[in-house]
Amino acid sequence: MLNISENSVNKNVSLSGYKAYKKAFNKSHYKMFNRLLKIFAVICVVVLFLPWTQNITSSGTVTTLKPDHRPQTIQSVIPGRIEKWYVQEGDFVKKGDTILHISEIKNEYLDPRLVERTNEQIKAKSSSVTSYQSKISALNNQVEALLAEKNLKIQQGKLKVISDSTDLVAERNNLIIAKTQLERVETLANEGLKATKDVEEKRLKLQEVQAKVIAQENKYLNSKVELNRIEAEYADKISKSQSDKFSAQSNQFDTEAQVSKLENANSNYQLRNAMYYVTAPQSGYINKAIKAGIGETFKEGEQLVGIMPSDYEVALETYVDPIDLPLVHLGETFRVQFDGWPAIVFSGWPNVSYGTYGAKVVAIENFISPNGKFRVLLAPDKDDHDWPEAIRVGSGARTIGLLDDVPIWFELWRQLNSFPPNYYQPEGSTSKEKK
Repeated sequence: MLNISENSVNKNVSLSGYKAYKKAFNKSHYKMFNRLLKIFAVICVVVLFLPWTQNITSSGTVTTLKPDHRPQTIQSVIPGRIEKWYVQEGDFVKKGDTILHISEIKNEYLDPRLVERTNEQIKAKSSSVTSYQSKISALNNQVEALLAEKNLKIQQGKLKVISDSTDLVAERNNLIIAKTQLERVETLANEGLKATKDVEEKRLKLQEVQAKVIAQENKYLNSKVELNRIEAEYADKISKSQSDKFSAQSNQFDTEAQVSKLENANSNYQLRNAMYYVTAPQSGYINKAIKAGIGETFKEGEQLVGIMPSDYEVALETYVDPIDLPLVHLGETFRVQFDGWPAIVFSGWPNVSYGTYGAKVVAIENFISPNGKFRVLLAPDKDDHDWPEAIRVGSGARTIGLLDDVPIWFELWRQLNSFPPNYYQPEGSTSKEKK
């Protein structure tokens, strides 16, 4: 009854005798509902003071911890044409196993006897080097012989100069004696003691001695000239021999350079021949043949086949927003949920989550990625459960970075106000370290 009328029925009619009245007003179910509301309110208040772990969530993909363990492609350092495949997709290969055989396409390397002909050129040039060495040795012997002969000739010339000098001194003494005798005879002739004939004989003798002195002086000068001529002659011969020797040495060095260049080319040809067989750089599985056709040509550096290493350490790369980057530190703890693995996740209560795995931050990228976020590399937490062995590189995952523990009411207040999680420093970063 709505009791909207001024004449109420309950005032004129007693309702207590009706069954409907007894069923509606004699029950205490509203009291139970009130109790439930009070209990729920108390529980909500208690829950508001329970601890809550602040976190940042992001998505990522499974990768490897070391760069050389990640999927890679095999290239050829030389251009060529595919001749034969030795593997197929999905095969396991060991390090050094042959994957495919290629052939040469450049004109300067098409000669099948290129290495053999290059070896013949090296032998010919090496023989030339030996010949030049022999010629240099012979010229050295010739220079030594000329030097020895020059020394002997000079000694002989010096002795002749000394002999002529001695004769010249003797003749000059004779000239002095002849002059003295002439003066004495002239004095005696003036006194009448000597005849004019004697004076004339002494004068003739003086003239003869003077002629001998002049002749000896000329002979002495000729000896000195001959000595200088000997020195000039042998200097010219020795210079010519040395010039020939230096020319031979220059030719020898040039030939040795050509031999070295040919040896370098020969080594390059041998290495190039070894590159006709493309081998596996490490043990792994063939993922995809990028260049598949027989007879297909390619340039140097082009990708030929993809390979996935068999032994690798899994890791996880995830991306965090720039606003959350200061909250992430090396050694930080993350929880990981892999795609395809069942999990029940309570982000604020990681201890009660099911199906998640522990991870540690091992690297933080210092430059922003093309997606506008920063890349963080996670490795398995050794103190937690081992990651599943069945996960593959490239699989997706969800990551939860665990931050500070706060009450639930504080977290609700933060979320309502769109405040970032609490900024804090990991243990060990104290004010003393900052100072």
